[in-house]
Amino acid sequence: MKIIPSLLSAAALVALPVVAVARDTPDQELAKLLAGRVAGEPVNCIDPTWNATSTIIDGKAIVYRVGSKLYVNTPRAGAESLRDDDILLTRIWGTRLCSIDNVQLIDRNARFPRGFVILDKFVPYTKPKTQ
Repeated sequence: MKIIPSLLSAAALVALPVVAVARDTPDQELAKLLAGRVAGEPVNCIDPTWNATSTIIDGKAIVYRVGSKLYVNTPRAGAESLRDDDILLTRIWGTRLCSIDNVQLIDRNARFPRGFVILDKFVPYTKPKTQ
């Protein structure tokens, strides 16, 4: 009977302890992303038309990469709803993304709106120039 060895193997796997994978906190994740960069003066708007990409920091911020600069936006409302697997639906009035705009959060799996954030000022981070 080959069923008994299979059952014993399955039982042994079930008895193995579960190992939790440690994830960085949102603050640690943001610090890693900004490592080696210096913050500039906050700005009200950015121009996302220059190959901008975005990264979501769970429950904390949206980081926009525009060229070589990173712009960190810590929303003034709704930041706790941010998840790194959200799709950001951004409607831009004009050509720039500004601190008065809101961004709708779309669940990636269900493709259903699940909330929104209201943006705040964008803090630019750049790499210091070497001399």
